[in-house]
Amino acid sequence: MYPRIQKLRKLFSKNNIDAFLVTKDVNIRYLTNFSASESWLLITPRKIFYITDFRYILELEKGLKKGIEIIQYQTSFYHKLTDLLNKEKVKRLGIDERHFTHAQYKAMVKILPKTTRLVEANELVEQLRVIKEKYEILQIKKALEIHDLALKFLKRIVKPGKTENEVFRKLENFIKEHNVGFSFAPIIASGVNACFPHAHVTQRVIKNNEPVLIDMGIDFNGYKSDLTRMFFLGKIAPHIRDAAEAVREAQQRAIKVIRAGISAAEVDAQARKYLEEKGLAQYFGHALGHGVGLEIHEDPRLSQKNSSILKEGMVITVEPAVYIPHKFGIRIEDMVLVTKKGCKILSDYID
Repeated sequence: MYPRIQKLRKLFSKNNIDAFLVTKDVNIRYLTNFSASESWLLITPRKIFYITDFRYILELEKGLKKGIEIIQYQTSFYHKLTDLLNKEKVKRLGIDERHFTHAQYKAMVKILPKTTRLVEANELVEQLRVIKEKYEILQIKKALEIHDLALKFLKRIVKPGKTENEVFRKLENFIKEHNVGFSFAPIIASGVNACFPHAHVTQRVIKNNEPVLIDMGIDFNGYKSDLTRMFFLGKIAPHIRDAAEAVREAQQRAIKVIRAGISAAEVDAQARKYLEEKGLAQYFGHALGHGVGLEIHEDPRLSQKNSSILKEGMVITVEPAVYIPHKFGIRIEDMVLVTKKGCKILSDYID
């Protein structure tokens, strides 16, 4: 009934736990295929408890498949959780400490049964999410199809004389008309504004003979797309064109080595080495890419310091960049699916 939860249970013995508490909304959604909000999921070897308050009961009864017991709490999560832990005789409760505030952790420790011990079991759900199933890849591809339409629309409206904000408002309306949402707040950075990696949309007027960097994503059924494209208006100075060509070549070199079995750091190094040859590496200060799925930033992170190994089924971005302070910025970002012997560029058809 819930194959992802079955996979999670198989990790219990390895982590020396006999139950696991899921508190992060997106992880609960992943495991149950139901959007979560202010709820907890307690998973034991044989039972699943969805702990929530009265606001969500009717939705859960209608939307959840059989096999999950809906538990409504009256006073707090902690009291209801304690009752369940006692009832199920849980001795070692696995938790992901990253998803608790210090106050939440203290409250839980204070009220837990004396027979139950908290055990650090970080990233159990995330290590499942990192490998995308066929259904998940399909959702990402559908997000990219709408993304393609949005970029074609942008080509018609990104013109000299319009402000970044005007472009954003038109794009926002286009997205709403297609009954989807943004994965994150879009970046529309013209001219000098593109030298800021996380530029905010401003009232700056787009000018002729300058680049415009647009980084955006589409949210389709919870799954995300994430691409960055450059729009070159009018006559672009040779040094900007050269930087753009270098970034494109750096991206291609990184993509060529992506395959199951290579480390994230090795992929990052391919792009960084080429930019170094071109005297541009000092202007590339962030990681080469990241995983994408139900969240816009997931594991793995393609960075110099990440020695983790890429696996078949991962969906990652590849986004080398060059940011020349107070002058301009170039970033090109695509999404790829890691395969056994290489990778498939999911966005290769999107200009």
